[in-house]
Amino acid sequence: MASTTVSPATPSQLCSVKNGIACPSQALVVRRQKMGIAKGKGRRIACQATSIPADDRVPDMGKRQLMNLLLLGAISLPSAGMLIPYTAFFAPPGSGSNAGGTIAKDAVGNDVVAEQWLKTHGPGDRTLTQGLKGDPTYLVVEKDRTLATYGINAVCTHLGCVVPWNQAENKFICPCHGSQYNDQGRVVRGPAPLSLALAHCDIDDGKVVFVPWVETDFRTGLDPWWA
Repeated sequence: MASTTVSPATPSQLCSVKNGIACPSQALVVRRQKMGIAKGKGRRIACQATSIPADDRVPDMGKRQLMNLLLLGAISLPSAGMLIPYTAFFAPPGSGSNAGGTIAKDAVGNDVVAEQWLKTHGPGDRTLTQGLKGDPTYLVVEKDRTLATYGINAVCTHLGCVVPWNQAENKFICPCHGSQYNDQGRVVRGPAPLSLALAHCDIDDGKVVFVPWVETDFRTGLDPWWA
């Protein structure tokens, strides 16, 4: 009499390994085996587990690119937020006016108001203010108690020292190497090779405004070396 039996599957038969990853069996292959029995011959059906290779998994590139963009945005936004205050800190103070002009600042950082300035600064006065690009710039008061239409940059053209006004000598004298400039800033003694730079001095809404000087230097008749 023939008998049919199903042999229990072992753990090694229930899974297979492909590429180092254990994969659950997806199909059973049934085979028939002949075997001898004490009385007569019988047949036993043994079940052997095998696996059908799973398809290779391909990463979702769309999701990966989306995550990269989100990560980049998360890093960029805080960086941009930090950059703005740093830029504002290092940028020269002063507000623009009259095609790139800068409002003059006094020694304590206040806007220079022409009327108030002339009340405390008499004829012939040359006092430092903050001008274009933050450079120290002299405001000049004329003999008729009006502001001159030009300001004089106080940076020496030799090695960059700030040149003070010497009222007794009626000239600018550099304390570093002795260069001298007349009352309009034209060089009269070296080693400085060039005259002091100029800036237009305008009045806008009552405030003194420095504007870049790009025309001929009226003191020398030459093109401005600083423009």
